[in-house]
Amino acid sequence: MHLDLCIYVPAANLIAIVILSRRRCGLSSCITRYLLSMAATDLLMVVIAVILHRIRSIYFPVSFLTTTPGCSASAALNYAARDSSVWLTVAFTFDRCVAICCQKLKVKYCTEKTAAVVIATVCSLSFMKHIPTYFIYEPVYVIDNVPWFCSIKLSFYTSPGWAAFDWMDCILTPCVPFILILLLNTLTIRHVLVANKARKRLQPNCNGANQRDPEMENRKKSMILLLSMSGSFVALWMAYVINMFYVRFTKGSYFEASNITDPRFILQESGYMLQLFSCCTNTCIYAATQSKFRKELNNAVKYPFKLICKIWK
Repeated sequence: MHLDLCIYVPAANLIAIVILSRRRCGLSSCITRYLLSMAATDLLMVVIAVILHRIRSIYFPVSFLTTTPGCSASAALNYAARDSSVWLTVAFTFDRCVAICCQKLKVKYCTEKTAAVVIATVCSLSFMKHIPTYFIYEPVYVIDNVPWFCSIKLSFYTSPGWAAFDWMDCILTPCVPFILILLLNTLTIRHVLVANKARKRLQPNCNGANQRDPEMENRKKSMILLLSMSGSFVALWMAYVINMFYVRFTKGSYFEASNITDPRFILQESGYMLQLFSCCTNTCIYAATQSKFRKELNNAVKYPFKLICKIWK
C-alpha cells in the first residue's frame, strides 16, 4: 500500500499541477493559483510523510533521517505542509464565498495578486507555527554521541507549555478550518439558491423552454468544485479528529509502536491513512467535476501514444 502511495499519489498531483499550469481548464487565474498551491502542498506532504518517512523506514531503516535531528525536522516539515494544505483549502473556500456572495468585494479580492499574497502568507505562517515541533522529540538511543530515532518527550504530556502548544495546534488545525469551511459553504449554498430563484423569476421562458443562463452555469460549476473539495476534506479528516480529541480528553498518549489488536491503534493509523489519502483526492475531484480538466487529462494520457505513432510513421 505504501509503495502504491509512493508511485500513484505523487504522479496524480504532478499531473494536476501540469494540467492546471497550462491554464486551459476554463478556470479563472485566481482559482487556478489556489488549486496549483493546494496540489503543490499536497505533493510536498506526500513526499515527506510517505516517501521520506514510511517508505524510507521500510527500505532504508538507517540513514540521516533516522537520526533524531533528521526525523524531528521531517516531522516538523510534515506538520507544516499539512497545515498549509488545510488552510489553503479554507482560503480557497473563502475566495469562492466572496466571489459568489459579495459582488462588490469580488472585484478587489478575487484577483491573482491577492491569491498570491494569501498563499504566501498561509504557507509562511504554517512553517513558522511548527518550529517548536522540532523540539518535541528526544532520542531513543545515543550511540557514539549520535542520537538515533525519535520519541515524544514525556514532558510533552505533562508540561503546561507543551499542553498549550498542543491545544493551539488542535484548535488551529483542524477545528477552526472545519467550522469555517462548514460556515462558508452554508453561506455560499444559501446565496446561490436564493440568487437562482430570483434569476429564474426575472428571466422569461422562450416557447416554454428554459433559456441557457451562463451565469447560473458558472455558479453551479464553482459550487460543485467547492463542495466536492470541502466535503472530501471534512470526511477524510474525521477519523484523525476523533482520535485527537480522544487522546486529549482521556489524557492518553499516541501510539509509537504497532499494536494491531488495539482498536485505538487501528483508529489512529486509519486517521493517518485517510489524512494522507486526502492529498490525492483533488485530481479525482477535478476530473469528476470539471469537463475541461477531463479533456486535458485525456489529452495528456493520449499524448505519449500519439508521439510513438509519429515516430513509427
